[in-house]
Amino acid sequence: MERKIIKTGDGSSTIHIPEWNEQYHSKHGALQEAMHVFIRTGLDFTVAEFNKNELSILEIGFGTGLNALLTAFYGDAITINYTGVEAYPVKPEELAILDYASVLPDFKTAAEVFNKMHHAEWEKMLPITAHFNLKKQEKTFQEIDERAIFDLIYFDAFGARVQPELWTEPIFLKMYNSLKLNGVLVTYAAKGSVRRAMQAVGFTVERLPGPPGKREMLRAVKK
Repeated sequence: MERKIIKTGDGSSTIHIPEWNEQYHSKHGALQEAMHVFIRTGLDFTVAEFNKNELSILEIGFGTGLNALLTAFYGDAITINYTGVEAYPVKPEELAILDYASVLPDFKTAAEVFNKMHHAEWEKMLPITAHFNLKKQEKTFQEIDERAIFDLIYFDAFGARVQPELWTEPIFLKMYNSLKLNGVLVTYAAKGSVRRAMQAVGFTVERLPGPPGKREMLRAVKK
């Protein structure tokens, strides 16, 4: 399947799939979307709720590694154990063109962390920085079977328009089961069918303001 690197509305890059007319991140701004949905609405909220010094995060759709990179720079007050699941890893030549480090304040350190993440061995939890550990898993979302080990899930799969099977009750039940009690799931999606699928498996779901280009997003909590 053909993939192209494109610039988004905030100057950061993403991968575009012409066959699906779908992007890995919002065309209105890859960086803005990642910061709004996953860092501010997800990580900030979870840190405040849990009030502890260590968190476990699962990312559904590791993709370019942008969400992981931003999470790695979250701060030194908390240690993060990050698991990124990806069925089709991004190619090294694509990663070089994306150049996410250039849009972050500390370019040199960001570049080092980004490269270390993508050169890290798969299937092992490895230290990337003093406070950020990463395990990349090459498998489908249907193969996820962890139980009550994550505090937060970044649900960043391709949209329901192109991969509806990833936005169903069976998938969200896997997410629910993998979270600890009071665990949080955030996603850029806001469709009614997605919200209802989450609620059907037990999540308490709220609609929240979305990133640029999207009116709403969803945050779900395992009560």
